[in-house]
Amino acid sequence: MSDTRAELSVWVGGAAGDGIAASGESFAKACTRSGYHVFAYNSYQSVIRGGHLCMHIRMGQQKIWTHGDAVHYLIALNEETVQRYGKRVQAGGAILYNNEKFQVKPEQVPSGVQAIGLPVMQLVGNQLMQNIALMGALYELLGMDPTEFKGLIKERFAKKGEQVVTANLSAFDKGVEHARTHAKPGGIQIGKSDGKRRLLASGNTLLAFGAVAAGCRFYSAYPMTPASSILHWMAKNATKAGVLVKQAEDEIAVINMAIGAGHAGVRAMCGTSGGGFALMTEAVGEAAMTETPVVVVEVQRAGPSTGVPTKTEQADLFQLLGASQGDFPKIILAPRTLPECYSIAIEAFNLAERFQCPVLISSDLYLSERNESLDGLNITDIPIERGEIVTQTNGEPYRRFADTKTGVSPRAFPGTPGTVYVAATDEHDPDGVLISDMFTNPPMRAKMMEKRMRKMDVVMAELPDPELEGPSDAELTLIGWGSTYSVLVEAMEALNRERPSRGRVNLIVPKYLWPFKGEAMRKLLECAKMTLAVEGNYTGQFAKFIRMETGAAIHHHLRKYDGEPFEPAQVIAHARQLLTKKPKAPTVASVVSDEGLPPDFSPIATPGAEAVRVH
Repeated sequence: MSDTRAELSVWVGGAAGDGIAASGESFAKACTRSGYHVFAYNSYQSVIRGGHLCMHIRMGQQKIWTHGDAVHYLIALNEETVQRYGKRVQAGGAILYNNEKFQVKPEQVPSGVQAIGLPVMQLVGNQLMQNIALMGALYELLGMDPTEFKGLIKERFAKKGEQVVTANLSAFDKGVEHARTHAKPGGIQIGKSDGKRRLLASGNTLLAFGAVAAGCRFYSAYPMTPASSILHWMAKNATKAGVLVKQAEDEIAVINMAIGAGHAGVRAMCGTSGGGFALMTEAVGEAAMTETPVVVVEVQRAGPSTGVPTKTEQADLFQLLGASQGDFPKIILAPRTLPECYSIAIEAFNLAERFQCPVLISSDLYLSERNESLDGLNITDIPIERGEIVTQTNGEPYRRFADTKTGVSPRAFPGTPGTVYVAATDEHDPDGVLISDMFTNPPMRAKMMEKRMRKMDVVMAELPDPELEGPSDAELTLIGWGSTYSVLVEAMEALNRERPSRGRVNLIVPKYLWPFKGEAMRKLLECAKMTLAVEGNYTGQFAKFIRMETGAAIHHHLRKYDGEPFEPAQVIAHARQLLTKKPKAPTVASVVSDEGLPPDFSPIATPGAEAVRVH
C-alpha cells in the first residue's frame, strides 16, 4: 500500500558528464509545469568530467523552502552514489541504477527499499541514455503523468535532430515498461498537484533579470563561480535585453568598466565571488569618492584563496563591510529568497543612483545556483528612481560635489552643457578641485567627509527595520542572514508544529546589512528569551557584527563550514536540544553534512597508504 505525501525528494547522483542536468533539471522543470512546488540544489565539483555530483530535487503540494535532508528515491548513475546515499533512502522508496555497469549489494539497501536495476544496453542499446531510462522507471514508480517530461525531452534535444529526440523518448518508454514489469509501485507517492503551471529559476537568473527590469544597460564580469551564471544569462540575453556585456581580463578592469559606465549615466552592474571582490575593493572606494553609482554582486563561495570554488559559505561579510580603505558611504543588501534576488536588484539600482554610491549585493552559492518554483514576478510598474539629475544650468555655476542637506549633490551626465567638472579619486572641494596635491585644507576635508557620510543618515532613515517572524512569545529566536533564511523558516515551522504550546520558535533575518538598524535590532534582541545564530562560516561573523552594532551578544551559535548548505534536520536537532536543556552558559557547535565518506577520505589514496593532504 502506497504512502501518499504532501512532498517527496528525488536525488540524482553520478559524475559530471553522466547527464544529470538532462534528467534532474528536466524532472524539476516538469514538476513545476505539472503544478508542483519544487526546490532543486545541485552539489557539484569544479571538474568538467568526473568527480561526484548529486542533484537534490524536492517537490511538494505547498511551498518548498529547502532541499531538505530526506531521500525517497535515489537515481544512481554510478556506484559511488549508492555508497554515499543508499543508506539514507527511506522505507517505501527505491534505488534505481544501471545493473550492467555495477551491482547494488544487499547490505547497501535499507529495509523496505526497492533496488531496481535496469539493463540499459539491453533495453535501449546506448549507455549514454541510462539517465533517461532510469527517469522513465522513476515516473512509473511514482505513478506520475510523464507528458511534461517528454515535452522537455523534445525541447532539450530538438537541436540535435528528430532521430536523437525519438531515441531518447524510446529510452524513457523502455524504462517505464521495465519498472512496470520488474518492480512494485513506489511505496511513497506524491499527492495531487493544484495544476498551476509555475516558473523555475535560480537566484542568479533572478538577479540578472531584476537588473534588466531596473534598466541595467551595462554588465561586466570575469568568470568566477558561483557568479558566472549571471554573466552567462546576460550574454545570452544581451541583444534582447539591450545590455552591453563585457567579459574583462580581470576583476580590477571589471569594476572600473562598470564605474565608467555609471559615470556616463548608464545603469551598470558587475559580479564576482570573494577572490574577485578582493581585487575590486580599491575601486569600491573610488566609486564612493567620485560619487558614482554602481551595483556590485558578490556571490560567496568557500574560501580563503581559491578555496572550494563550487561550494557555499557565508564568510565574506567582513570583507564586504571593510571593502576599500577609509570611511565612505556604501549600502549592503543581502537577499534571503529567490523573489528577493529579483526585487533587491531593482532596489539596488535605485539606491545607487539616488545616493550616488556603491551598492553591494551579498549572495552565496546556495542562494544563487539553486532552482525554485515561482508563482510569478511583478514585471510591470517597476520603480525607477534616478535621483536628482541636472539637464540644464540656466547659466548658474555647476558644483558637482555641492554640500547639500542630504549629502547628495546634483548629478550631471558628461556632455550636459555648462557642467564641466573634475571627478578625481583624490579628496576635492565641491567643485571637484583637488585639495591633496599642493596643499591640504583640513576644514574642507572635514566638510567633504561629513557631506558624503550624511547620505547614510538619509539611507538609514528610509530603510525598514529588521522584523521578527513567528510567535512573539517564543522560547528560542533563530538569527541568520542571506541564504540561511529558508532553512530557518522550515526549522521554525517544523519545531512549532511539534511544540504548539511550549518551547515555540521565531526568527530574525535582516536583509539590509549596511547601514545597519542597530537600535531596532537591539530592541528585538532584548525581547528574546534565548537566541541561536545560524551561520555558514567558522567564526560567527554575523553574530560578531550584531554585537558590534547593538552591544547585544547572541547566546548560542550553530555554524557550518564544510561547503554544503545547512540541512533543516541539523538546525531542528540543535534547536530542540537547546529548548530541552536551556543551557545558561553560551554554546558554540558546528555541523557537517554526511556524504557517506570516511573523515580521512582522499581520492588519490590507495589501500595501505596515507591520504595526502594539502595544508
